[in-house]
Amino acid sequence: MSDTPATVLVVDDEKLIRWSLGSRLERKGYKILTAETGEDALLKIESERPDLMLLDVRLPGIDGVTTLARALAIHPELIVVMMSAHSTIDTAVDAMKLGATDFLVKPFPLETLDATVERVLAAAQTRRKLAEESTLAVVSDAVQSIVGISKAAQDMRSMVSRVAGSEATTVLVEGESGVGKEVVSRAVHLASSRASRPFSQVNCAALPNHLLESELFGHERGAFTDAHMQKRGLVESADGGSVMLDEIGELPPSGQAKLLQLLESKTFRRVGGVQELRADVRIIAATNVNLERMVTGGHFRADLFFRLNVVRIHVPPLRERAEDIPAFVAHFLGRFNQGLKREVRDVVPAAMDVLRGYDWPGNVRQLRNVIERALILHPLIKELRPEHLPPETRRAPRPESPVAGSVASDGMSLHATEIKMLREALERSAGNQSKAARLLGISRDTLRYRLKKYELG
Repeated sequence: MSDTPATVLVVDDEKLIRWSLGSRLERKGYKILTAETGEDALLKIESERPDLMLLDVRLPGIDGVTTLARALAIHPELIVVMMSAHSTIDTAVDAMKLGATDFLVKPFPLETLDATVERVLAAAQTRRKLAEESTLAVVSDAVQSIVGISKAAQDMRSMVSRVAGSEATTVLVEGESGVGKEVVSRAVHLASSRASRPFSQVNCAALPNHLLESELFGHERGAFTDAHMQKRGLVESADGGSVMLDEIGELPPSGQAKLLQLLESKTFRRVGGVQELRADVRIIAATNVNLERMVTGGHFRADLFFRLNVVRIHVPPLRERAEDIPAFVAHFLGRFNQGLKREVRDVVPAAMDVLRGYDWPGNVRQLRNVIERALILHPLIKELRPEHLPPETRRAPRPESPVAGSVASDGMSLHATEIKMLREALERSAGNQSKAARLLGISRDTLRYRLKKYELG
């Protein structure tokens, strides 16, 4: 246990036994509670949350086995040791099948009591420690699934950790198509206390309106044509878990109203139903459009937007985090080497320059497809070379937005033009990288990568 002494609840209808056991354990340093009946024990469990209960099988009112079942329903982490006379050993064994940890046969020496209490509490502490370590490992894996070394990647990992550990029931994930919003959404779920419950997702743009509502909230038999039987929706099936709504801006008005009700009251109705159902789910809404503009244009409910916009995670496009491209390439090579039985262990510098110089309009999804395509079309290669990449990636990259008034001289190389623009932007911003990045129309991370690339400090 922790430095705080464990709390032991002694439940027996004989006052002498309660006093004897309580006094003995109190001298051993435990905090003691007592109860004469099962009903009294349940009240103390609810209010005091003891660590261990010593529970007699025979009690006035509800018996020990019934008390055990109800106690574990209230406090699943409670350790229960049954106490029984020889005539009730079979009942005590049955109680262990219901969740009791051990049993003591009356009368028992107080030394046996000491050893049993110490053993079951130590075992529980070990189980908790292993569970905590396992949880930390899962959380770490989930957070580390967000690939990259850039500040943007670090900020996303930090945000995911904070959001996952919070009680926020809504998360808004923004970013262009293909940037990895699903990866971030799944990481939020897996790093949270909801990880053992389902993670469900639906693309709001992929289904007709009536089918989308049915997919989310379920439907009753006869609710519409082809509704031949009752169906549970994703919200109902994922109770206790998370539901990702991709392209939330495509959710129809009726679906928006139902979603708002769910967020406000945790209740919903199946399509065609009248019964109010309850579900506790974390809604992770993802969008590649500006929802605020949709609200202004009357295409998205303002009250729903404000309810969704509790925690916001922005996933930047790949062109703004070029320093993460090598990490993504290594990640995808590892995945496809395993999946496709390939042995590509290296990327030549010229190929990496091509990958880092391309602007990736399709973002991480496009990069993933490029790596997969290369390994499929060139099954015998051991290293990735420029000729293994699609022609469009080998074209000269688009120049970044120039500083106002800057025009490259005829015949000047792309690199020289870029260096000139970077220097001019830094001069005009007095060395402030954030201002320089805004002048160039790029992110600060992209600016820092370019400065490092050309050794401009």
